[in-house]
Amino acid sequence: MVNITYYGHSTFMVEVNGKKILFDPFITGNEATKGIINLLEIVPDYILLSHGHEDHVLDVEMIAKQSHCPVIATFEVANWCNKKGIDNTIPMNIGGTINREGINIKMVNAVHTSSFPDGSYAGVPAGFVISWEGGCFYYSGDTALHYDMKLIAEKFNIDFAFLCLGDHFTMGVQDAIKAAGFVNTDKVIGMHFDTFPPIEIDHKKTVDAFKAAGLTLKLPEIGEIFSA
Repeated sequence: MVNITYYGHSTFMVEVNGKKILFDPFITGNEATKGIINLLEIVPDYILLSHGHEDHVLDVEMIAKQSHCPVIATFEVANWCNKKGIDNTIPMNIGGTINREGINIKMVNAVHTSSFPDGSYAGVPAGFVISWEGGCFYYSGDTALHYDMKLIAEKFNIDFAFLCLGDHFTMGVQDAIKAAGFVNTDKVIGMHFDTFPPIEIDHKKTVDAFKAAGLTLKLPEIGEIFSA
């Protein structure tokens, strides 16, 4: 079991092996976090960025500088962080794996686009498989459903997966259900939903759809701390 904090949209802090890993920090631009999340209290040991879109990198500069932690991202996104004055970066690319303090971080394919807030090229999008002695999970990043997800199940035993649900810009509910099957997990934590009108979902219908497929879905509330 790991402890997870949800900060809205696709932003999660996951505690693994005593280390806090923050994914895709987008908080100050999310109206739903106001009065709930205090950016100054977010102090991770690592920050992982899936791609360059503003709704995944907006708060990386402040959080990285106040926590002095490494930012792990694709080569292009890591270089962009360097230009923002973030000196501690670890550039990777699709298919690569690094090990930090007993935590394996593998960067996997995602099917999406990627540009920086100013519209410039940000390389390719990515997802992550995080594994350690005793556990493993998949963070899809922004993605469509794709067959490369099946390769994840061939190599890893996925305990749970963070999957996009909002449709429109990413896969939606039915494709996320298929994605859970592709990576061979029955436990899903939803992300990339409700932040903007195009990605709002019907919570009851969504939970019922996962239940009908024999899957457990967690739709976290902003600020919620839970275990998986």
